[in-house]
Amino acid sequence: MTPAGADVRRVRIGVLLAGGESRRMGCDKRGLLLQGETLLQRNLAFLGGLFPVVGLSVRSTVQVPAGLPGDVIVVPDERPGSPLAGLASVLGRFGEPLFAMAADLTAPEREAVARVVESYADVDVSLPVADDHLEPLHAVYGPGCLQPMRRLLDAGAHSILDLFPLVRVARVPFDETAPFFNVNTPADWTEVQRRLGQTVTPPLVRRPLRRPEKPVVLGVVGRPNSGKTTLIEQLIPEFKRRGLRVGAVKRVARFAIDTPGKDSWRHSQAGADACAVASPSKLAFVELRHKEASLEEIVTRYFRDYDLVICEGYRREAPDVIEVFRTAAGYESPVCEPGESLAQLTDAGIDREHRFGLDQGRDLAQFLVERLGLGATA
Repeated sequence: MTPAGADVRRVRIGVLLAGGESRRMGCDKRGLLLQGETLLQRNLAFLGGLFPVVGLSVRSTVQVPAGLPGDVIVVPDERPGSPLAGLASVLGRFGEPLFAMAADLTAPEREAVARVVESYADVDVSLPVADDHLEPLHAVYGPGCLQPMRRLLDAGAHSILDLFPLVRVARVPFDETAPFFNVNTPADWTEVQRRLGQTVTPPLVRRPLRRPEKPVVLGVVGRPNSGKTTLIEQLIPEFKRRGLRVGAVKRVARFAIDTPGKDSWRHSQAGADACAVASPSKLAFVELRHKEASLEEIVTRYFRDYDLVICEGYRREAPDVIEVFRTAAGYESPVCEPGESLAQLTDAGIDREHRFGLDQGRDLAQFLVERLGLGATA
């Protein structure tokens, strides 16, 4: 593939970042077949030919594929939501410099990796620059990145680009972009197959039917004051009308549910780690925590028997999202990139495949029932 003498011995560990949700592709990209192997198999084998230790970064252990080689070290995200979180988790696990590569790269090259590794000297990060574009998912990250990464995550920042002003970075210039080409959309997949001379076949989109033990989780996202809560108020009755059991999650910076002086407040003040307040028609459970619960934890713990959980926010954690974009909110562009959301509810002239007007909540609900495999009838 490339010169056999390309040396990567400066770094001992290669990690494949495979915790993404493949929203824009519509199916699990890691399972796409290229020349008889899945992208995951190809890229694990590629790293195994370069590094003595190979790790696999996943959002949770649910993403671990069957038949994984026994010597691959699986590292679940400490807090899921982004490649930055995945990098922090693997750095925390290994505690030494590592080469991290996206699982959806289609033509990685040994020599390109060697150049990046060779440039890792007296820096915290070494990464390629090709066509004036940084390639943070084909890079070496050192232990000096871990604390800045965790501070960014604590502040709610999930972009790897936010890390670079905080650490020492070596930028390695490349004339070619081919070693860094990855697949995000069906159009990307078509281009990869064309380049390799394969018969062009579209990715097979599979959405499982609703299973009672695992609710569908849907995020409603948008800019501030865009109408997210209003949309949720429109959608919930439509889903209920179809016989679905619906839960809702709202993310806030802080909240107070206990009233000072009340018995439950006194229980908390006395040191109880959790308190429940029950009446014939309602039950409230309050738990004191040292770190924020992930969306996956909330759904698994409290909504296991529900058909659908609608979340306000959680753009990075919800498996599927829809966006509200209202021009009166005063923003120039939506928060989601094209192809990231299942649908857009908007009064703007935005070109999206599944676009609904602000008054089409009922039509959007029907679209979601069909698209998410909820299997209910009106």
